[in-house]
Amino acid sequence: MKELDFYDKIKNWDFSSINYIEDSLTNWDLYEILKAKTTEESIVLDLGTGGGEKVLKYFPKVRKIIATDFSEAMINTAKKNLKASGKKDIEFRQMNNLDMNTPNDYFDVVVARHTCIDAKQIYKTLKKGGCLILRGVDKLDCWSLKTLFGKGQAYTDTLPISVVDYENIVKAGFKKVELVPIHVREYYKTKEDLLALLLKTPILENFSELEENNNLIKFNSIDNELIDKYISENQTEQGILLIRRYYGITAIK
Repeated sequence: MKELDFYDKIKNWDFSSINYIEDSLTNWDLYEILKAKTTEESIVLDLGTGGGEKVLKYFPKVRKIIATDFSEAMINTAKKNLKASGKKDIEFRQMNNLDMNTPNDYFDVVVARHTCIDAKQIYKTLKKGGCLILRGVDKLDCWSLKTLFGKGQAYTDTLPISVVDYENIVKAGFKKVELVPIHVREYYKTKEDLLALLLKTPILENFSELEENNNLIKFNSIDNELIDKYISENQTEQGILLIRRYYGITAIK
């Protein structure tokens, strides 16, 4: 699958070096919801964990967390981050979200963040009464940038990703399924900060990082004139504006 292949090639999901500010216009916070849905006895599955930074920093104290990612390189990074943190009761393992090998009726909560999912498999691995919390990137994310380039993640999709996920979750048998559009404004300080974001994400699909000659990172080809045009049209006092469109879904088994 093209999207999984893309994520497997990305070796570094650390966004801490990118200088930007975020202005969220929607009151929907995955980690606040997770905190409300768990106790210290909960068992949690995190899908699309990347290098584990979010799990280690924002997840509440529970009995056990299993955090997975399709990329072996990212799981290796997550294990190093876990060792440095000194935290216990967290396990990082490689797994394909579309071919899950987790036990049935096991987890109290499944969290999926910006990743591919199979709603039926998530349903099976949750306990009865367990909760799915999903945060994804929708079709209209960075739409001005995508239309300028004439391509991008979900650019040619007929239905928004949020609608597809919602319908699949309902079909899988979940109850109390709620979908919330999430609107965010991001302001990037420099062109280099914006390019660093595009390097690490599939916003423009085929703009990714290549690893050559022992960690020499290069940009794939990108139309520099178009990037400059976007910046000139979206430069603000706060920085270069990027309008993000996410979505949140909660559902109960």
